[in-house]
Amino acid sequence: MATTVLSDVIVPEVFRDYVIERTAELSAFWQSGIVAPVADLDLPSGGGTVNMPFWQDLTGDDQVLDTGTDLNVEKVTAQRDVAVLNARALVYGATDLAAALAGDDPMGAVGDLIADKWARRMQTAMIQTLNGAMGALAAEAPPVNTLNISALAGDAAVIDGESLIDAGGTLGDAERGLTALAVHSATERLLRKQGLIDYLPDDEGKPVIATYMGRRVIIDDGMPNAGGVFTTYLFGPGAIGYGEGNPKVPAETQRSALTNGGEEYLVSRRHFVLHPRGIAWTPDAGVPALDTPSNAELADADNWTRRYEAKNIRIVRFVHRIAAA
Repeated sequence: MATTVLSDVIVPEVFRDYVIERTAELSAFWQSGIVAPVADLDLPSGGGTVNMPFWQDLTGDDQVLDTGTDLNVEKVTAQRDVAVLNARALVYGATDLAAALAGDDPMGAVGDLIADKWARRMQTAMIQTLNGAMGALAAEAPPVNTLNISALAGDAAVIDGESLIDAGGTLGDAERGLTALAVHSATERLLRKQGLIDYLPDDEGKPVIATYMGRRVIIDDGMPNAGGVFTTYLFGPGAIGYGEGNPKVPAETQRSALTNGGEEYLVSRRHFVLHPRGIAWTPDAGVPALDTPSNAELADADNWTRRYEAKNIRIVRFVHRIAAA
């Protein structure tokens, strides 16, 4: 009987595109519109950052027309947002992986498994990026796009409907653009007990899509929780810019005939940008320590600097408790 091996069922080019597509389908951040592709984003073949230029808002007041007075000319100014390139890999091996692939669509089976893993790992990288970038905004004097009630006395430190409205209100009249929030599961349970979570039906009519005041609720236990102090993020559409690069070898297989009587390996590589629009990656010398940053480096507020006007950054950081201290 002929043996099916990974190299028989994995076509690298087809596999890469399938994994990218499935990753987006599996991620609530993509489905909610929080993460959106950046048009014409050219990921570098060398170097670790991507320039994202933008025009600043127009300044100056309107001028009163007068026959004896010349008009003043104002200028439009360009600024530069800077995203960081993430380069990651997933590697798996098994002695009898081929036998486990004896289904109708073995490539799809492998692709689904690794796409789900990529969705979780990219989600983790994005949350760490948010912790760093929004931490930089919280460190401004005064803080912008940030509400922290965690140090208040008693129930005043606990998230509820009023404090969520206050958090959104840090954007002023831009609050209406907020369309989703990401919460820890413990936070979602409290909001559910408070009667603040509604459920919309999915494609099969099952009430599984959580919403708050019409905003999509994304539940992820990777959301920060430090000693009972939780962080919730509120988002507008396209708040996170996304781009996918082209590793030299995005996917490959290898077989070792002598290891454990025969062992196969699958390597899946991704180069990607997940960038909070308007907050530039500006690390000091020595960062990142490797060619591209770790999650810990992404989470360091010292590595980020705001570029946009605050209300044009479609993200709010809300720090709170879920029980009185």
